Amino acid sequence: MPNSKTKINSGKDTSDIRHKTIRVKSAKRRKISSTRWLKRQLNDPYVREARIRGYRSRAAIKLIQLDDKFNFLRKGHRVIDLGAAPGGWTQVAVERCTGGKIIGVDILDMEIVAGACILTGDFLSETFREEVKKNLDEKANVVLTDMAASSSGHPSTDHLRIITMLESAIDFAIDILAKRGTFVGKVLQGGTENKLLSVLKNNFSTVHHYKPPASRKESSEMYVVAKNFK
Repeated sequence: MPNSKTKINSGKDTSDIRHKTIRVKSAKRRKISSTRWLKRQLNDPYVREARIRGYRSRAAIKLIQLDDKFNFLRKGHRVIDLGAAPGGWTQVAVERCTGGKIIGVDILDMEIVAGACILTGDFLSETFREEVKKNLDEKANVVLTDMAASSSGHPSTDHLRIITMLESAIDFAIDILAKRGTFVGKVLQGGTENKLLSVLKNNFSTVHHYKPPASRKESSEMYVVAKNFK
């Protein structure tokens, strides 16, 4: 795995290893959409990069690119990763915040990440939120979330789900962040809605929207990075 603050090339190809395009033949019982997905996965340089570096998901590369740009993961930091499964973001936080405390939170069971505390439960529950605070001991320096509701195929509905989830994560962050802390969360193309953007600007000194290179071009996702919690 990479050492603390190992940077990932932000160009089109993150690997120095030459890689020929892999062709995927259609199978009788495999849908065309599944074949396309498999081909995309096998030929995705960020999927290869994540696998080579031992990360559990390509999403880890997105967090590395976000941190390389905005520098919010530092030694000794206390970090909470909401919706942590399968654990890629938690792995990156452990590597980059040496000497700190990393807590991965998910409603689903997930494998242990060396160097992190994994808690299973719903962060919307007041009881569970108190459990997170108890394990953290102090206020957090960073709250991360790469959570995304399952797609319904209806853009307006999916947008509403993402915003609702983001709103809950922001509420959690405001409750648990230390002064000058950072919140990083997933939004859809176009950025945060006016109401939530107003909440962020009222509670953080700076708010940025950014689409890391590892986020697929056809994806509508981007990320909001709110720094310097007031």
